[in-house]
Amino acid sequence: MALGIARCVKEGITMNLQDKRLRILIIGALVVAGIVAFRVITNIMARNEEARNSRQGRSAVVTAAYPKRETITPKFRFSGTLDPVWQADVAAKVDGRIEKVLVQEGQAVEAGQALLVLEQVDTAAGVMNARGSYLDAKTNFEKARMDVQRYEELYKRGAVSKEALDNMRFALENARGKLDAAQGNLNSAESDLGGTTVTTPRAGVIQKRYYQEGYYAKVGTALFNIADISTLLAKIDIPEGYVNSVAVGGEVEFTIPSMSGENKKVKGTITRISPVAVQPARTFEAEVTVDNSNNRLRGGMYAEALITAIPKANTLTIPMTAISMRDDQRTCYVIEDGKAVRKVLTTGYIGENLVEVLSGVSEKDHVITGGLNKVREGADVKVSEKGLANE
Repeated sequence: MALGIARCVKEGITMNLQDKRLRILIIGALVVAGIVAFRVITNIMARNEEARNSRQGRSAVVTAAYPKRETITPKFRFSGTLDPVWQADVAAKVDGRIEKVLVQEGQAVEAGQALLVLEQVDTAAGVMNARGSYLDAKTNFEKARMDVQRYEELYKRGAVSKEALDNMRFALENARGKLDAAQGNLNSAESDLGGTTVTTPRAGVIQKRYYQEGYYAKVGTALFNIADISTLLAKIDIPEGYVNSVAVGGEVEFTIPSMSGENKKVKGTITRISPVAVQPARTFEAEVTVDNSNNRLRGGMYAEALITAIPKANTLTIPMTAISMRDDQRTCYVIEDGKAVRKVLTTGYIGENLVEVLSGVSEKDHVITGGLNKVREGADVKVSEKGLANE
């Protein structure tokens, strides 16, 4: 038992020694870390102080100018496709086998020109049958009309009764109805016969011929695709903020990348602006027509459009170089008492190296136009001689 007590005492002494050593190591590590942190913070503060001292008495050299009021002509760039002003599939009005195709793809056609002919045997027989029925009905009608006239004379002389006369009159009306029905059937049959010759409803160019001779065409089957490319039409989406700057009749200049030389540039005219915005983009569709009577352009061509808007007089402008973005807002710096002061702007048209200013600065503000990379809010600034010369 005495031996066990001695062992416990010895182990306790060893543990106390180990705890003391651990505490000493921890304290030492904390002291070292504190010294290192103190030196780092001291160095940073010294450098900041040194930087502040070096900047004292120095000003950022910038260029500046006062906002100007002038007449601007906004120009907006868009892209679109030059499509035919009219394009449609031409179909058969009646069933029939194609007997003869009269035109080819790429051929120009006039309104009402025949494109193909369907077999006419069945439709011609239908016309003959309908005409025979019509003549029979017409004969019966004429006989009934003459019977009524005769019975009216007999009735006046008292030779026939009122009932007999009425029966003749009823027979006349019945014959009239049958004649009208026969006339309708004849008109329909003649229309079907006329439908065996397929014509174009409008002048244009044959873009596509779908079938050759021998094909049996059903009613409504598209046989040709015809496009009128004498006038081309482009549809452009104008943003809400720009729609009041354009008007019907305004000029549009198209650039066609796929063409070269003089054909690369073409003129167009705004012929319609939608009165209702397209949601959710809030854009207004404008239609621009291009005269292509010389057929130098093709439908479906990609084009870039430059729209010249209505000139705006007495517009406050600043150079585009004065603009900087901050938190998705357009801002600029003005010089007040030798320091740079940031101003948030409301802008309108932006282009041609200028910005239309709706609010934020006035003509009296000295706006920094160059050297913005050296400017911060509240920084001392100095206008260079170049900037003074441009004022």
